[in-house]
Amino acid sequence: MPHPDTLARLWPASAIRARAGDLELRWIDDELVVELAELAGRGIHHPDAMPFDHPWTRGTADEVARSVLLYQWESRGHVSPETFRLELAVLHRGVPVGIQSMTAKDWTVLRAVQTGSWLGLEHQGQGLGTRMRALVLQLAFEGFGAQEARSGAFADNPASNGVSRRLGYEPDGAYLSAREGVAALHNRYVMSRERWQTQRAAHEALLGAPVELRGVEALRTPAAG
Repeated sequence: MPHPDTLARLWPASAIRARAGDLELRWIDDELVVELAELAGRGIHHPDAMPFDHPWTRGTADEVARSVLLYQWESRGHVSPETFRLELAVLHRGVPVGIQSMTAKDWTVLRAVQTGSWLGLEHQGQGLGTRMRALVLQLAFEGFGAQEARSGAFADNPASNGVSRRLGYEPDGAYLSAREGVAALHNRYVMSRERWQTQRAAHEALLGAPVELRGVEALRTPAAG
């Protein structure tokens, strides 16, 4: 395995870290991706629910795990100054519990990100979904200098909608999306930089510890590759 400093020089995204006490977001290396794939295979939601546009969580445990591996391997190459798809492992007390993503198109012009996430079923109901979203907002606004962050959730996903409302996002309309052959209402939420600044103290209180950001400098500027 390459030395972390060498990997960070060649691929700066691998050095990304955001930490607040016992919660950490970090680059998904080869060891973590296997642990996260197996976690997803054990379940992310109840069988009668579907929180995703693409039903990648349907199938056997191994089929779901392979879907995670394929998506994460493919995502690694999608990090550039203009467009990026940054996938980060969520660790709670050192244990992988889910994935938090942050994506952007035309980043150097728009400075806007879209976030998405999932938590292993066995780690839900502990407030981690709210905390990891608050932490990725710190990474986006404080670390990367974002001007706007967006998120969304199907109307029948109360947990995800609740996280957005709890963190002070503003509603941004809704649209119908085809989900497993049926039209389903999908809510949109937006957090402007100005709005985030008014909510920042509340977010920090939820996180329960000072936020530490590492490895963001090389990806903040247009010169980063």
